[in-house]
Amino acid sequence: MSSPTNMTCPNVTFQNPEQAVFIGVYSVVFIFGLTLNLTALVVFFRNSKSRSHIIVYMIHLAFADILLVCTLPVRIYFHSRLGDPHPIICEISGLIMLSNMYSSIFLLTCISFDRCIAVCFPLSSRVREGRKKAWCVCLGIWILTIATSLPIYIKKKQANMNKSNTENFICFGGFPFYATETAPLVSTLIIGFGIPLIVMILSSWGLIRAISKSTAVQTSDLVDSAKIKRMIITNLAIFLFCFLPYHIMLLILSYKPSCSVLTAYRYSLMVACLNAMLDPVAYYFTTETFRREMEFEAVCKIRQMNSHSSDGNNRSRAPLTT
Repeated sequence: MSSPTNMTCPNVTFQNPEQAVFIGVYSVVFIFGLTLNLTALVVFFRNSKSRSHIIVYMIHLAFADILLVCTLPVRIYFHSRLGDPHPIICEISGLIMLSNMYSSIFLLTCISFDRCIAVCFPLSSRVREGRKKAWCVCLGIWILTIATSLPIYIKKKQANMNKSNTENFICFGGFPFYATETAPLVSTLIIGFGIPLIVMILSSWGLIRAISKSTAVQTSDLVDSAKIKRMIITNLAIFLFCFLPYHIMLLILSYKPSCSVLTAYRYSLMVACLNAMLDPVAYYFTTETFRREMEFEAVCKIRQMNSHSSDGNNRSRAPLTT
């Protein structure tokens, strides 16, 4: 196994074909990601009167994605080889990217979980009260991601100050030393990705199971259960497509540091950035679909309760059983 401290990869990312790929993808993500997320924020704030708890998560998700895409011009400039950005600009933009990438992961997890409990337990007062704490959860996510990202910046600053010269500094071409250390790596793979992935999978399974067992949905022509299931699976697939390769390559890079693996790691980071462009599209349509579906379920539930109360039966049957 080669040592990362002694590993040098000349021209590993500076070949013309690779330059074009990075520049093209980052440019597309920046333009569409910024436009779509700003549009989403405008829509959310214009409909503030009807804002639901899940919209709170989506507003914060849009902010996180906007902050992420705003770091991409620095990477586009770097790969264009027009000049090397200042080391501080490189470090801060890298810090913002990673911090908001994990903010997006946690917020996407919260959105999935919130939908699951809202559909599976539509009449639970405890669930309703818990969902009202959405803004507290978002605040906790921002504090967590910022607090865990700052050590990366501090570590890099200390490393640069200890170097006798900084002539070999490469903005985004260096080895991610801190991220591949044992403690940060384990916490990243478990807390930053593993637990959110498990929650996403269980929430998706719970939603599909609840919809499949809902008599109101299955017997109604107003709600397309197959479409809802496809959207749930699509959202989970986007999550896996964007974030799974990055964390796999991070793990491989920590155990087998090489120039080829380092290049694959950079490509996986580029793929992870695609999420900022895909989020507003995927979650806008699913939010609209779930809103209509839950409104329909609420009407059916009220009718069922009125019917039972008129017959003297106080039993309550939820339309979505778990």
